[in-house]
Amino acid sequence: MAEISVIEHIHSMQLKWSPTATGQFTSLLHDLILSAKIISRSVTKAGLVDILGGTGNINIQGEQVQKLDDFANSVMIYRMKNCGVVCALGSEEEEELVIIDNAGERGNYVIFFDPLDGSSNIEANVSIGTIFSIYRVDDNTALTKENILRKGSEQVAAGYFLYGPSTMLVYSTGHGVYGFTLDPSVGEFLLSHENIKIPETGKYYSVNAANYDKWAKEDQRAVDMFTHGGYSLRYVGSLVADFHRTLLYGGIYSYPADMKNKNGKLRLLYEANPLSFLMEQAGGLAVNGQGNRILETMPEHVHMRTPFIFGSVREVEKYRSAFG
Repeated sequence: MAEISVIEHIHSMQLKWSPTATGQFTSLLHDLILSAKIISRSVTKAGLVDILGGTGNINIQGEQVQKLDDFANSVMIYRMKNCGVVCALGSEEEEELVIIDNAGERGNYVIFFDPLDGSSNIEANVSIGTIFSIYRVDDNTALTKENILRKGSEQVAAGYFLYGPSTMLVYSTGHGVYGFTLDPSVGEFLLSHENIKIPETGKYYSVNAANYDKWAKEDQRAVDMFTHGGYSLRYVGSLVADFHRTLLYGGIYSYPADMKNKNGKLRLLYEANPLSFLMEQAGGLAVNGQGNRILETMPEHVHMRTPFIFGSVREVEKYRSAFG
């Protein structure tokens, strides 16, 4: 089998689906990949250099900022600002949107990202990741919050980098889901998972059962169906790791609203939208606490949260049935 790099794959997909492409997206992806390589290098050295532990700061989410969080955020912002094709960006670590003006010239892409998802697991050497979501805007579109914040169904691409036993890129441009594994010997992400499809049903369910008493009765009833229905519990607590396992093996993941997080805990723009885009492209489902499609949710603000349930069609429909 030919060893196809991610850039070669993007080029072939553009020839097939977007023959008039300008090359801006390829440029954006190139800088995303470079960012991930730099972050991956630091993640693998985290126990050897002074990059573990917290900075002592609290981010906009009210969470302790880890040193690697801060590093990954700085890398992503620098690369996205200087790649020349991004006109606005949003980071989970930043309070407001960042509008980019490169000497009067602007790119046509908006990107949202979680620079280092699962960072609370860093010191336990658990798989963590970078999640990204990309939208396209026209040259004459004013860069206002109203024009930038759009439904997830309008994404032109989404994906994540997984930093684990190997570093992977999983992405979609709306024509299937593809996985690439970083080969350190050549420094390239090579195609390793072609046209990923989630199984229609699975044997695993993933949920933080410690919050059970804080959920609504409907969510308790839904999870009970899996707990007592022959499913095995698998929960890492690192969203990218839990998503990746569910994508490959099937089953269901649920993070419902609870008494403390009445609107849910996971972020719509930085986590739920990009992962829902991938899940649907792979043939699965992704819904909110009312059982509605995540990708049809109109964001109210840049750090909006949502309940998040995704996985194989059969399991998500089973979860929905608990709501009557």
